[in-house]
Amino acid sequence: MSEIKTLSIDIETYSDIDLSKCGVYKYTESTAFDILLFGYSVNGGDVQVVDLACGDSVSAEIIAALTDETVTKWAFNASFERICLSAWLRRYYPQDFYRYSIEEDTNRHYLDPESWKCSMIWSAYMGLPLSLAGVGAVLGLEEQKLKEGKDLIRYFCVPCKPTKVNGGRTRNLPEHDAEKWSLFKFYNRRDVEVEMSIQKKLSKYPVPDFVWDEYHIDQEINDRGIALDMEMVENAITMDAKSKGELYAAIKKITDLENPNSVIQMKQWLAEHGMETDTLGKKAVAELLKTAPHPLGEVLSLRQKLAKSSVKKYQAMQNAVCADGRARGMFQFYGANRSGRWAGRLIQLQNLPQNHMPDLEQARGLVQSGNYEALKLLYDDIQDTLSQLIRTAFVPKEGYKFIVSDFSAIEARVLSFLAGEWWRIDVFAGSGDIYCASASAMFHVPVEKHGVNGHLRQKGKIAELALGYGGSVGALKAMGALDMGLEEEELQPLVDAWRSSNPRIVQFWWDIDRAVKNAVNQKIPSDIGDIHIFCRGGMLFIRLPSGRTLSYVKPHMGVNQFGSESVTYEGVGVTKKWERIESYGPKFVENIVQAISRDILMYAMKTLRHCFIVAHIHDELVIECSKEVALPVICEQMGRTPPWIKGLLLRADGYETMFYKKD
Repeated sequence: MSEIKTLSIDIETYSDIDLSKCGVYKYTESTAFDILLFGYSVNGGDVQVVDLACGDSVSAEIIAALTDETVTKWAFNASFERICLSAWLRRYYPQDFYRYSIEEDTNRHYLDPESWKCSMIWSAYMGLPLSLAGVGAVLGLEEQKLKEGKDLIRYFCVPCKPTKVNGGRTRNLPEHDAEKWSLFKFYNRRDVEVEMSIQKKLSKYPVPDFVWDEYHIDQEINDRGIALDMEMVENAITMDAKSKGELYAAIKKITDLENPNSVIQMKQWLAEHGMETDTLGKKAVAELLKTAPHPLGEVLSLRQKLAKSSVKKYQAMQNAVCADGRARGMFQFYGANRSGRWAGRLIQLQNLPQNHMPDLEQARGLVQSGNYEALKLLYDDIQDTLSQLIRTAFVPKEGYKFIVSDFSAIEARVLSFLAGEWWRIDVFAGSGDIYCASASAMFHVPVEKHGVNGHLRQKGKIAELALGYGGSVGALKAMGALDMGLEEEELQPLVDAWRSSNPRIVQFWWDIDRAVKNAVNQKIPSDIGDIHIFCRGGMLFIRLPSGRTLSYVKPHMGVNQFGSESVTYEGVGVTKKWERIESYGPKFVENIVQAISRDILMYAMKTLRHCFIVAHIHDELVIECSKEVALPVICEQMGRTPPWIKGLLLRADGYETMFYKKD
């Protein structure tokens, strides 16, 4: 065999652990886990399929290549192959497996990600779907993923139900259907071929080396995982069930309904007692509670508590936790391909409920010790309490602490810097409150938090959050402006006031809009500051100051609902399907600002790579460190401005804690 430079790999596996619920790390910990088929290509040559389930073995050269840092390993969703092969090598070839990190780190059971590359990440970087079948279809590859694959995976890769027909077995083996097994081997071969076709098709648009380095940092963080207080998690699930049982019984006692959870039955009961409602949604119930007489108000209040799904995150923790008490694989690199931001997986750290309880530690202690009666006595709403405590289930390992550090108003800072809205930049330079300053600029009066004209700060905040990317009255409503006490007739003047006080930002929207249209319509490239916009090979590209590029597939000019000219491109839309998406200047600005904010976070992750980063949520890093590490040092390192965006004022604030929380 000639010298191995690249390996393209696809494997088919079996485990009795549910992959979608528990993730690949826990999936491979099962004693039932094994690799059935090992498909590979050396240096882009013919695909070989090793039938491990039927006794074939992988050659010594290939085993050596898997742990050789000079051999680049390719796969579609490579983290799956890497983690599965790590477990498989440790079991069958322990002498060939080596650990890539230091003794104190918790990512020591996995192959070094440094020599792995992922064609799914390449696809995402190019604005393409995150599925092999989806990419194959969009790129029009000659080799397409076999549609029968899902059925074959269901047959061979997961346990089956014992029946009389199958002799009571709980697993299908190759001998149970030789024809299907033969097709499964062809399916495995085809997946490697499709993966290589993607590489070939995208070869003109390589992913920059620095982005692969970012991917490797991401994989290290996923491998490291984050510890969970499983005693607290188990107690929270038990307490939730007990509380819901009591709430259910209380509603049943008052209403005598067969099923108090039934919307139809509840609406009928309310109607019989003089209260008509079309819906029992959260907002509608909150409105009804304002005027509901006894006992209707009590029933609605109990039902609202019962409806709170506080326990789902705890159950996700239970599903995902590995044997060492840590949850792994919670971050999908490039999960949001319009900005390159991460997407959450499994426990979904990106949308954890906030905590506002002043006595968080006390409540946590009661749940941790399983003291349900004291929790019930001290806290009126058990479900809400458990919901606020979800973050606190994440804990540092013994002898360590968490340092949580995040950027202050990162998107507002980036947007102001790009647009040159200097009055806002002066606010940041003086460590001012942007919401107060915005309200002051809009209403031409001084505004101080908890001080003079303090009531206007909330309007400034809503305007800042809703209007920076071209939002109007609808965006204010979506941000909850009416629920916060603003009147309908105030909204348009608020939009007008914000735009007139931020003329450079408004100008920036339309500069970007014009540049994108020129690139798509006339193939004329443009530079707006350090942002380069151009079209090439049926793609629209926006190169960011970091050197990273945003990609938009098959851009065209179209006409929007208002009869104006607009740019459309292909991508995954709100329906989660591949479709044509309409965009315009402010929306592209949102992509750009969020993408640059992501690049700044990534720069901080590179700066702090020597630390044990265990999680990142939006613009925040969670670091597991020894108790001697100083918080100001971490915040200073995180708040450094990247060299590619000189002049941007950044600030990182943080706190130390023995459990994760929103400070």
